[in-house]
Amino acid sequence: MVATRIDGRGFASRGSYHVPVHAESVYLFRHALLRDAAYQLQLPGDRARLHGLAFEAIEALAGGRPPEPAPLDAVDAPPFRQHPADAFALELTEHTRLALAGAEAEGRTDRSRALRSTHLLYLRRAAEDAERSCRWDGALQLWQRHSEFVPGAQKGESLRRAGEVAREAGHPRIAEPLLERALAIQREVCHRRLEGIALATLARLCSESGRVETAERAFEQALSILREAGERRSEGVALGNLANLYQATGRLEKAERGGEQALAVFREVADRRSEGVALANLANLYLITRRLEQAERAYHQALEIHREVPDRRTEGVTLGNLANVYLTTGRVKQAERTHEQSLAIHREVGNRRFQGIAIGNLARLYEETGRFEQAEIHHEQALGIHREVVNRQFEGTALVSLAILYQEAGRVEKAERTFEQALSIHREIVNRRNEGVTLGSLARLYQKTGRVEQAERTCEQALAILREVASHQPGGIGLESLANPYSTAGRDAQDERAFELTLEVLTRVGDRRWECFVRCDLAILILARGRVGEARGQWRQGAEGLRRLGSREIEGTVRAMREACLKAGIPPFDDPPA
Repeated sequence: MVATRIDGRGFASRGSYHVPVHAESVYLFRHALLRDAAYQLQLPGDRARLHGLAFEAIEALAGGRPPEPAPLDAVDAPPFRQHPADAFALELTEHTRLALAGAEAEGRTDRSRALRSTHLLYLRRAAEDAERSCRWDGALQLWQRHSEFVPGAQKGESLRRAGEVAREAGHPRIAEPLLERALAIQREVCHRRLEGIALATLARLCSESGRVETAERAFEQALSILREAGERRSEGVALGNLANLYQATGRLEKAERGGEQALAVFREVADRRSEGVALANLANLYLITRRLEQAERAYHQALEIHREVPDRRTEGVTLGNLANVYLTTGRVKQAERTHEQSLAIHREVGNRRFQGIAIGNLARLYEETGRFEQAEIHHEQALGIHREVVNRQFEGTALVSLAILYQEAGRVEKAERTFEQALSIHREIVNRRNEGVTLGSLARLYQKTGRVEQAERTCEQALAILREVASHQPGGIGLESLANPYSTAGRDAQDERAFELTLEVLTRVGDRRWECFVRCDLAILILARGRVGEARGQWRQGAEGLRRLGSREIEGTVRAMREACLKAGIPPFDDPPA
């Protein structure tokens, strides 16, 4: 059969020649109202046969019928292979659905059986294609529809795929009941391998929505089941996701061991896509523990794999994290370009969750480079997305960033409320590292507003937590915040030790901005002890760095220095030498 189509010049194309078509006919086919009227004039049986003809024509033009994919409950199934017809799978699904309805109405058993099988084939392919292309809403609907046509374990796996798509799309409230139904079905039919996969997927959702203890128990149960079933690839996925949970809750050694185990599994089973994800996750850990060269190498290795596969979604995530390395090491323009590339990819693929993260990353860059209005606007945009997709971890992070901006702009009451909101979230999701950092920032706010005893108590809590999790992220903010309350209270020994520890960390990781603040604060402490020359050197080194970085806090630092010098009866450190 040769299909006829109308081109933009008013010709009907059939084979290699053109037949003129009158304008009235072109209008008839293009005008939606008239087209629908013409369609409804057909008898139901005729419409069904026309859908069957349309299906045959499109399938032939798309390269013929693709092979049947392996069933969803198959063991060691080969990867899903793309076919030219996948681009038309959604249309072919609809044509077969309507043709099937007509055949069933007419009692044509053999025709109905054949159409039902073909409809299921293209429904599966349409769902796979939508998911691969990150068309999340379409994929969600298609997997749910697919689950209505398959029994038992395959039904459960269709529902799990629907739940996974909903999670990726940032719809956890839709995802959770789907995953719970999938898990219940696999338990009912005693399919242990798919039960383990469904449980691991549900555990990841719990982890991302802040239910840490529930997630950890579910991951451990899932790993036990997957090992029992010999499902190595899914075991690697669960190991990687559990490692991410350990990282988020400050258990960094366990996180690194788990990440390395996951990477080894993916290399063993030759899963390049997952190998790239595991490398990127390990790079995140290297970044958090300030092994910056190692992190950069791992990010570049991961990007090579993402582009080879290709995996656009994970490429966008990895670019954003690589940009953070560039920013930390002073390559600001390169960092900004890379963050913008990351955000563009997330928008392209519809990855709402990581759009929020990418916007937050850009906000931090604007903050570091003195564009404070842009920083606040972007942090607020990111916060809105984190709340929309129920990303509690990054909601807490965004609140801390906003609180610091509010404090620096003199909106102290709003800053304090925002710190407290962030602290509540960190405790709810058991993020000890961020809890310690936020307590340190809050202690600094108490100290600057004259609440010295409250500042002391808070910084002691923060220091205990930061030591517990061996936290060096973000670059000394927590430790630097701890030094000032002790200085005010005269706790010299404890205070100097906090400064020494902070400077050691900041010098090693190259975080110049906070190193400069710490040097200026340390200079005032040393001056109070009578070591004027040493104090002058530290302060000038720190102040010079802050000026080069364009920090808007330099004026406050200068005022604090001049007050300390006046009290000590010496000329200010920024006066020219006599």
